[in-house]
Amino acid sequence: MNFLKIIASFFGFLSILNCQTKTSDALVLISPQELKELSLLEGIQLIDVRTPGEYQKGHVQTAENIDFLDADFETNIQHLDPTKPIIIYCQRGSRSAKCASKLIAKGFVKVYDLKGGFVQWKNSGLKLEN
Repeated sequence: MNFLKIIASFFGFLSILNCQTKTSDALVLISPQELKELSLLEGIQLIDVRTPGEYQKGHVQTAENIDFLDADFETNIQHLDPTKPIIIYCQRGSRSAKCASKLIAKGFVKVYDLKGGFVQWKNSGLKLEN
């Protein structure tokens, strides 16, 4: 009987790993340089999920501001195309990680998240838009 429980637990663990792999297939962490290169591609959606105040202090060129903390966040992302790749970033990476999970759950096929957030972008010396 214990042997059957072990086997059942093992297959349950494998099914959890399989679900996580599917999620990780849709999510890719990228560097500032990779963001710069990807943002030049046609059809890419570049979204800054910081607050409007943070966005106004500086952001990545061509980024649209959709505040993840806004009560209307779900409504504000409805115009985004889930079939096209999307790049998201926040200040340090926490909000964009949460946002990525929401976007993937909504069926977005490819979500790129800037590792380390806007702080990494600034530290890399890449161009800022004010």
